[in-house]
Amino acid sequence: MVHRSSFYFVGIAALLTVSLAACSQQGGASNKNGGGRGGRGQRAGGGGQPVDVRTSPLQRISIQRSVELSGTLVSPDQARVSSEVAGIVRDVLVEIGQEVKVGEELVRLDTTELNLALQRAESALRQTEAQLGIAEGTTLPRDDQISAVRTAAANRDDARSQLTRAQELFNKGLSSRADFDTAQTRVKVSEAAYQSAVENVQSLKASLQDRRAAYDLAKKKLSDAIIRAPIAGAIAERSAQRGEYIRENTPVATIVRMNPLKLRTGVQEKYANMIHQNQMVDFQVEPYPTEMFHGKIAYISPAVDQGTRTFTAEILVDNPQYKLKPGFFTKGEILVHRDENVLAVPEETVSNLAGVSSVYVINNGVVKQTTIRTGEHEGKFIEVVEGLKGDEILAASNLNELVSGSRVGGGDEEGATAVGDNGAGGDRRGGKGGGRGGKGGRRSGGEGKGDAQ
Repeated sequence: MVHRSSFYFVGIAALLTVSLAACSQQGGASNKNGGGRGGRGQRAGGGGQPVDVRTSPLQRISIQRSVELSGTLVSPDQARVSSEVAGIVRDVLVEIGQEVKVGEELVRLDTTELNLALQRAESALRQTEAQLGIAEGTTLPRDDQISAVRTAAANRDDARSQLTRAQELFNKGLSSRADFDTAQTRVKVSEAAYQSAVENVQSLKASLQDRRAAYDLAKKKLSDAIIRAPIAGAIAERSAQRGEYIRENTPVATIVRMNPLKLRTGVQEKYANMIHQNQMVDFQVEPYPTEMFHGKIAYISPAVDQGTRTFTAEILVDNPQYKLKPGFFTKGEILVHRDENVLAVPEETVSNLAGVSSVYVINNGVVKQTTIRTGEHEGKFIEVVEGLKGDEILAASNLNELVSGSRVGGGDEEGATAVGDNGAGGDRRGGKGGGRGGKGGRRSGGEGKGDAQ
C-alpha cells in the first residue's frame, strides 16, 4: 500500500516537470520571435506605434469676402411692337433671332386706303387755304391782311365818309332827311359786314388748323403702314403673317435688347449695409458650367420685400457675343471686399464629422484634437474664425489614424518600428527576419534565414 502511494506521487511530479519545461520553451520562443514587437511598443512610448504624418503650419492669407446670389437675366429694353393702323399685311421682313437696328423695317401694310384718305385730307386743306387767300404751306396772316376783311373794311370806311358828307349837306339844308338817314343805314350795314368778314376769317383759320392736322394725321398713318423697330435688338417673337388683316394696336413682333443684359437678384436684408453700386459680380449659367461671367451692380432697390425679406439689385452684364440669353438662371457671388492677413489652414488638415470641424495640433510629438470654427474658402485654404492662436503645427496626413494623445513620427521612425511579413524583406522588415533566423538585424533583415521551428 505504501509502495503504490509513493509511485503515484512520483508520477505526478514527473508530469509537472514536463509541463513546466514545455512552458519554459514556449516562453523562450515567444521572447525570441516577438522581441521586435516588444521593442516597437517600447519605442512608441505608452504602448502605441508612432503615426507617420506630414505637418503644416498655419498661414496668413488674403480672402475675398462675398455674398452669394441667384437670379435671372433679363433684357434692359424689351419692346412689343404693334401696328398703329389697320390694314392687310403685305410683307414681313424679319424672322426670329434676326438682329435689327433702330428704324429698320419689320412689316409693311397695304396702303391703298391710306393713300385715298391722305388725298381727301389734302383736298380739304387746299380748299380752306383758298378761302383764306393764302398759298400752300404759308403761315396764317393777320385778319386785316385777308382780302375779305380788307374789302369789308373799305366798304365800312366809304359808308362813314358818305355819312359825314350827308350830315354836312343836311345841316346846310341842301339835302333831305331821307338822304341823311340812308347814309346812316349804309354805315351800320358796312360795319356789320366788316364784323361778319372778321368772324368768317377767324372761323376759316380754325378750320385751316383742323384741316392741316387731318392732313398730317393722314400722312402719318400712311407712314405707319411701314412698321419699324423702335429699339435695336433681336427678334424674340414674330406674330404677324403675310396676307392677314390686322387692326390697330395688334402686336406684330417682339424685340429684346441683348447687350448689355441685366441680372436681377434678391439680396437678403442682412447684407443691406454691405451692398453698393459698382461692386463686381461673378456668376455662372447652366449652359456654360465651366465659364465665369462678370457684371457690375448698377441699381439697388431702397425697399425690402416683407414677404421674402430681400431687396432687389440689378447687375449690368456685357454680352457682346450674345452667349447669354434673357431668362437664363444664374448662380454666383457679389464681391464685397477683400480682407488681408487672415488666419487660415490648408484644407487637408481639417477633419469634418457631423458638421464639426477639427484639426490635430502637434506639440512635442503628441497630438491634440482641437475643434475650430471655419469661415470662407480661398483656393486650398480655409479661414479659421476661432479655435487656434496662429503658431500651431498641424497634422496634414493620415488624420483618420489620429486621436488625442497619439504620438507622431517621421519616416525613419516609422521604418525602424514597422513589422514586415517575412525575413527576406528590406530594412523595414528586418526586425522579424532577425527574430526568425537569428542573423538579421533590426534595420537590415536581408540575411535572416534561420529555420523556424
